Amino acid sequence: MLINMEEMLKVADKNQFAVGAFNATESSLFRAVVEEAEAQNAPAIVQVAPGEFDFATRDFYQYVRARLSNSKVPFVLHLDHGKTIQQCMKAIQAGFTSVMLDGSELPYEENVRLTKEVTDLAHMVGVSVEGEIGTIGVMSNSDEGGVENVTYTNPEDVIDFVTKTGVDCLAIAIGTAHGIYPKGFVPKLQLELLERIKEVAPVPLVLHGGSNNPDDEIRRACQIGIRKVNISSDLCVL
Repeated sequence: MLINMEEMLKVADKNQFAVGAFNATESSLFRAVVEEAEAQNAPAIVQVAPGEFDFATRDFYQYVRARLSNSKVPFVLHLDHGKTIQQCMKAIQAGFTSVMLDGSELPYEENVRLTKEVTDLAHMVGVSVEGEIGTIGVMSNSDEGGVENVTYTNPEDVIDFVTKTGVDCLAIAIGTAHGIYPKGFVPKLQLELLERIKEVAPVPLVLHGGSNNPDDEIRRACQIGIRKVNISSDLCVL
């Protein structure tokens, strides 16, 4: 079955588990995600970045939507890292049930304004919206975006941002990066910061850059309160 992100993460938050979000840009990756989720009887999120959407074409995601709708397992079809209203609307028109407006590299007030505009439009048709405050790092082998110097999410901004924008879930920056870490590099999540954010967050929290991090840290982050974990690069190097 195909549901929106708010519906899925509300259940995840109530029952204290996290849902995997996997970038599937062609049929074999998509089938692998869906068939394994069905085998495990576990909910999952199929997502795609704007450039990947354009590459695969809207026709491919019509097939994706139909396949997910006919499954007995709950799925969300999500646009990852939309940067503009136009990109988000293109995904909504293609039948996506969730979109992300990533204004994290914009000035804070501009991020709020743009995210709210997308949220107002998406909610009219039952589509959920993910926002982001703080910035995710980036490795040279990733095309998902990010910055060289991470800006950690300020817990004091969380309630203000969610209240002003109306987002359904929030991506936060606690030390992850998009891409595969180079040999010898040991990432370390700021779990104490996550605990402070979780104490005040009124919506479910999202962890970007989930690939290549130690399993124990990801597990602990989910125990603290992460409800969506993005996995992309790990799928590309297996």
